[in-house]
Amino acid sequence: MVSDRVIGVGLVVVSLVVILVYFWLLFIPPGWTVPLLNIHVTEFLIRLTVMVGVLGVFGILAWIGYTLATTPPPKPIEEIEREIEEELKRLEKEMAEGVAKAEGKQ
Repeated sequence: MVSDRVIGVGLVVVSLVVILVYFWLLFIPPGWTVPLLNIHVTEFLIRLTVMVGVLGVFGILAWIGYTLATTPPPKPIEEIEREIEEELKRLEKEMAEGVAKAEGKQ
């Protein structure tokens, strides 16, 4: 099993490599073009970065909306208070019965 430390070091190394390659392609471009889009690699990176940002922000917004739409509303406080009172009465009754049984055994 791979330890957490090895995974952490791997993530740091991969992140640094991606940062360096991204910097190199964005600010010191080699003159490549993206074949299918016929645009320079720098423009492609900018478009890709903006698209990832938009997808991230609106993906989170959609998730929040979905959660709000599918989560049932909470119970009213009055109903919760009533349930607590009923439970307390039940517990008091059980305690009284337990005390009566204990006194009857003695």
